[in-house]
Amino acid sequence: MSCKFNKTDINKIAKTLDVDPVFEENHVKFILNNEEAGRKLALEIYSQIPIGNTVGNLISVYTSNSHLQLHFCSGYVVSSMLGEVTFIGEDKDKLSGLTIEKQAACSLYSNVDKKLLSGDFTQLGPEVMLSGIALSLTEHLL
Repeated sequence: MSCKFNKTDINKIAKTLDVDPVFEENHVKFILNNEEAGRKLALEIYSQIPIGNTVGNLISVYTSNSHLQLHFCSGYVVSSMLGEVTFIGEDKDKLSGLTIEKQAACSLYSNVDKKLLSGDFTQLGPEVMLSGIALSLTEHLL
């Protein structure tokens, strides 16, 4: 599965995160600011760019103390109710997800076994449970 981020996708993401997109030369940027919590982050979406010898989507997140990237993003899910967007990348039986919250927070789940998404979460340890629950929102894309 692969997607190409078009204007409709960008508008859907912008609405969910409640922020205006800034269109740059080769990417779209969203600046999220949560003054109350003291958080600010920049989300950048590069659609169908060269990554090594291949073409794919790159999602970058910059915060005051971290830089996260998801290479070869294959899809995304918006949750208006939660006010978040989850970008995913797949590799065989593994899934990585980068979740951006409109409150300027983000979470990364990397190399999660896809079987965890449809299993019984109560059988997982608490340290593993959160990734399964968070990424289960994307199961319909797989």
